Amino acid sequence: MFSKLQFSLSFVLSFAVLILFGCADKEIKPALESISAEHLTKDVKILSSDEFEGRAPSSRGEEKTINFLTEEFQKLGLEPGNGGSFFQKVPLVALTSNTDSKLKIEGKGITNVFRYADEYMAWTKRVVGSTSIDNSDMVFVGYGSVAPEFEWNDYEGLDVAGKTVVMLVNDPGYATQDPALFNGNAMTYYGRWTYKFEEAARQGAAGALIIHEKEPAGYPWEVVRNSWSGKQFDLLTEDNNMSRCAIEGWLTLESAKRLFEQAGRDFEALKSAATKRDFTPVPFGLDASLSLQNNIEHSESNNVIAVLPGTDRSDEYIFYMAHWDHFGIDPNLEGDKIYNGAFDNATGTAGLLELAEAFTKLPTPPRRSIAFLAVTAEEQGLLGSKYYANNSIYPLNKTVAAINMDGLNIYGKMKDITVIGYGNSELDDYIEKAALEQGRSVRPDPEPEKGYYYRSDHFSFAKQGVPALYADMGIDHVEHGEEWTREQLNEYTAERYHKPSDEYDPGWELSGAVQDLRLFFKVGYRLSMESTFPNWNEGTEFKAKRDAYMQAASR
Repeated sequence: MFSKLQFSLSFVLSFAVLILFGCADKEIKPALESISAEHLTKDVKILSSDEFEGRAPSSRGEEKTINFLTEEFQKLGLEPGNGGSFFQKVPLVALTSNTDSKLKIEGKGITNVFRYADEYMAWTKRVVGSTSIDNSDMVFVGYGSVAPEFEWNDYEGLDVAGKTVVMLVNDPGYATQDPALFNGNAMTYYGRWTYKFEEAARQGAAGALIIHEKEPAGYPWEVVRNSWSGKQFDLLTEDNNMSRCAIEGWLTLESAKRLFEQAGRDFEALKSAATKRDFTPVPFGLDASLSLQNNIEHSESNNVIAVLPGTDRSDEYIFYMAHWDHFGIDPNLEGDKIYNGAFDNATGTAGLLELAEAFTKLPTPPRRSIAFLAVTAEEQGLLGSKYYANNSIYPLNKTVAAINMDGLNIYGKMKDITVIGYGNSELDDYIEKAALEQGRSVRPDPEPEKGYYYRSDHFSFAKQGVPALYADMGIDHVEHGEEWTREQLNEYTAERYHKPSDEYDPGWELSGAVQDLRLFFKVGYRLSMESTFPNWNEGTEFKAKRDAYMQAASR
């Protein structure tokens, strides 16, 4: 039971906290109110207009996009973030492979020929005029994973030099829904296509083909076809990517089943066997041949970076980020040829401008500097953010956190907000507090099997140890509930994701985007007024790197 003195002290402290929060709310009220659906709509419509030609890197659409962003940052009075420039040059190479190539598989007295785009997709990361696999032995390697922490090695005892490996997408945990296998339903990095191609190259394979299945991949075949056709960008490397496989690609599920049937193998039986720790690779007794001719273009693209300088801790930075790019124009398409990328990611880029304006509305600047980073070539493999993270303008040990926006809420206000990678870092505490002030709850990713944590630009910062927050719209709509929201999201993935139909819709309800942007503002503002650095939670794969350079800096 409280004594009278204890009660009085408790009352005084509570009253002081209320005054403090009241002052803070008064301080940031003009900033929050400056974030509006009207401003957001205007910028989304501009960025996703046909005039911007789909915002492809190293194109006229890029020039229009980065000039627009620079002009908007200048209007707000922000400073260039890279010395005297708003741009960080990103050296790229673009490879465009011929679309009339055919994948030929011979063996068992049968020859199967697969059609480009409809039955398989293939490309090369090697910066060469032509590349091929010729009568390359084919081997099924299960999930193509070497994961010591899970005591898993699909390549154990296998020499794949010169061979073509065929593998399943996602993880064994997803296939079995066994929570004790990998991360169960939640995809690990071992389940991502990026990892699988990287591991195949490390193993010395000449070719690497992933079997596409809609549910474990998280998207339909059209996404594969659209994402890997046309120009394929990559960062320039010293070895011109000769360490990569000669051929990388995907097979449709139907094509894979034809392949297994040709080899005299039962697809479902081997798929099941691949979920067991004692799985051993299965040679098909088939040879694969495929030749690609490349048109090579060296170019530069640009990250755009603007800064609002802080006061007494101005050498420390909070990053807000979004990717400005999309897929440009595909002349081979019938009908609409422009990938306008309205939701993905004109909304996030417009949100970046809204947040920049909000911080300029503060009566006094924050203690720490706020950086607004619009990155290029996200759709080509997070290239712009990867380049920044590997060539950071500001020291990583002075980078407090990164907050990424990739597709804002276009469906209206939610009772919750989703944190992709919830549980990874202390940033969860910040977003939980901001959500509580909005009367909302925080929930983990409802679709962890799709591996969203590895699919956007925050991951480039995370790999370098910087705590990175990626929050997505919630799913519990204030009027329509969860089932309705899931239907909308599924419809978008099936009908508009990475398709020309991703265009601005006057029927969008951007009050949800405003709600989220105000939440993101509060998270960044709180970080900007502190002197501590948030960290990763114990057990996350990024903590050791963060600890190492933070400790080195403190010596």
